[in-house]
Amino acid sequence: MAAAKVWGCITDFFTYETTKSVVVKSWLVGSINRFVQLLIIVYFVGWVFLHEKAYQTTDTGIESAVMTKVKGFGRYNNQVMDVADYVVPQQGTSVFCIITRLIMTENQTQGLCPQYGKKYRCSNDTDCDKHIGSHLASGIFTGTCLTEVGQCQVEGWCPTEDDSVSTEFMEEAENFTIFIKNSVRFPHFGVTRGNFPPNINIACVYDPVSNPYCPIFRVGDILKLANETFSTIAGQGGQIGIHIRWFCNFDKPVENCRPSYSFTRLDDVFGENTVSKGYNFRFAKYYRSPSEGDYRTLHKAFAIHFDVMVSGNAGKFDVIPTLINIVAAFTSVGLATVLCDVILLNFLRGAEQYKAKKFEEVSDVAVNTESECQSQSQSLQTLKTEGKVSYDSGTFSNGCQP
Repeated sequence: MAAAKVWGCITDFFTYETTKSVVVKSWLVGSINRFVQLLIIVYFVGWVFLHEKAYQTTDTGIESAVMTKVKGFGRYNNQVMDVADYVVPQQGTSVFCIITRLIMTENQTQGLCPQYGKKYRCSNDTDCDKHIGSHLASGIFTGTCLTEVGQCQVEGWCPTEDDSVSTEFMEEAENFTIFIKNSVRFPHFGVTRGNFPPNINIACVYDPVSNPYCPIFRVGDILKLANETFSTIAGQGGQIGIHIRWFCNFDKPVENCRPSYSFTRLDDVFGENTVSKGYNFRFAKYYRSPSEGDYRTLHKAFAIHFDVMVSGNAGKFDVIPTLINIVAAFTSVGLATVLCDVILLNFLRGAEQYKAKKFEEVSDVAVNTESECQSQSQSLQTLKTEGKVSYDSGTFSNGCQP
């Protein structure tokens, strides 16, 4: 008996159960079902597999190195300016500035002098006391009013800067060129790429149509592609982003992995501001005189600030994501059946008949009665076969029919 039970459990385990299928011949429900299935298939084939390339494993953690070099000569204040004069910083990194306009305050020495400006005008010392501790001036306020000039006194580098003067910008800067050397590595695939081939023509200039892979960029062209003009940005300065994007498909030859470039003005959101408009900074050049001691020339520089940014990813076919997305696609197709069932059970005429066909309720009593009927039917069949059945009565006491 125990062995029979164990064998019964084993045979029950290795069985297959399937759901009951009901065929509904309805043009409306059938059309909805096929339409939803078509949408799901188009989504997975068109978007998931073809556009998003879900059959690939991707590497988004790229490693990047950028080196820049600016070339060009300009004239400013009757002097010829070269790279050492107008590029800051000098290291050639991914972030650098090209100075287009300068306000110079020469021969500054340490001492006491008036702080020029409308808000620093005074008639007595009381007018200057409110500025003590301020960091907006060119020195430390002493609280003294220099009545002969009507300005508050500061201690620091004198004479103080007057940044209200108007100066011209360096027009030649529009034709300066920027050389960008960028290398990226995709560590997941062990692939390293550079943004130009070994046999690049060093006389080329970047053009998005005719020369999209040239690493030499003209400043005026960059501003034009960023929807800016040189004359509007050179006066007050600004911030320009050079974005290098690497989107590579390693199912194709590695040589096809090439960058694309885009340009945008990063500080455009502050265009309407009256405070801190454009881009500027200060630096000084120091000198020493045996007779006068240390002195300096202060420069307030208005510049175009360039920021080279690198991003991207790479992909290659992999069995695991392919299988996962195929299974997800087949599973999602079943959503059409769920939607049609909701419509049939709740919104269409004849929903009760569909419920009766789809769902079959069976109780223990019904199962036992059915078993007894089947047993009696088999007994009657046996009697008929043996010729011992009485046909005197057609009544069935248990409600079963032959």
